[in-house]
Amino acid sequence: MGADVKIAVTGVAGRMGRTLIRLIHETPGAAVSGGIEVKGSPHVGADLGTLAGLAEPIGIVVSDDPLAVIKDADALIDFSVPAASVEFAGLAAQARIVHVIGTTGFEEAQEERIRAAARHATIIKAGNMSLGVNLLASLVRQAARALDPAWDIEIVEMHHRHKVDAPSGTALLLGQAAAEGRGITLSNHSERGRDGLTGARESGAIGFASLRGGSVVGDHQVIFATESERITLGHIAEDRAIFARGAIRAALWGQGSDNQKRGPGLFDMADVLGLDK
Repeated sequence: MGADVKIAVTGVAGRMGRTLIRLIHETPGAAVSGGIEVKGSPHVGADLGTLAGLAEPIGIVVSDDPLAVIKDADALIDFSVPAASVEFAGLAAQARIVHVIGTTGFEEAQEERIRAAARHATIIKAGNMSLGVNLLASLVRQAARALDPAWDIEIVEMHHRHKVDAPSGTALLLGQAAAEGRGITLSNHSERGRDGLTGARESGAIGFASLRGGSVVGDHQVIFATESERITLGHIAEDRAIFARGAIRAALWGQGSDNQKRGPGLFDMADVLGLDK
């Protein structure tokens, strides 16, 4: 690669945003180019380095003007909310920059708008950006493919008390991997809630259970269960930095860090990491 890849960050005053600024600043081949916050945020105008806790200011301030920030960026890393991510996808498509989306909880209409934007820009979207989780998804896909339908599949996830969507994007990513391994459609074989007299478990369903509490960053287990035996595959996230590092890696990959020119399209972390699907 030549010059550093200029990376901007949305929601830059949040915990993930500040982590991203610190890690981009430390990553060879990457440079912080801007940070976006909502209009009226008390952090607008603050130096990004100071906000992120760096030793010195970096001379770039928080902006509430996404167009101006995107204009000066090669890539945008976006852990925000679905409605905002859809708008950012459109702006990234107009600017022809890389858009890395770590936001979860999209509705189908919003997913369609992101797919439309990906016809004009490189968009990398994943329910989880960590290397470990994406390796787990690959293992889940292989296990589901190898085990016959007599093995029930249950996905259990736990997150901090402030998380607003369930199941988590990571749980859905793992469920999708299991469905692909089985050769079925997740939307038609998904069991997301049990309460009262539910009757026997539906054969072939992929079950989800969501737990919320405390400050848990992320804990996921995929359980394969049949008569007299059980297999559990899992991942525990202890620091949000793992998601930030994955997102930065995705941004660099989208810009061709592997010396391959990336065209428009919708990609995921399996593409970035070169994992089998």
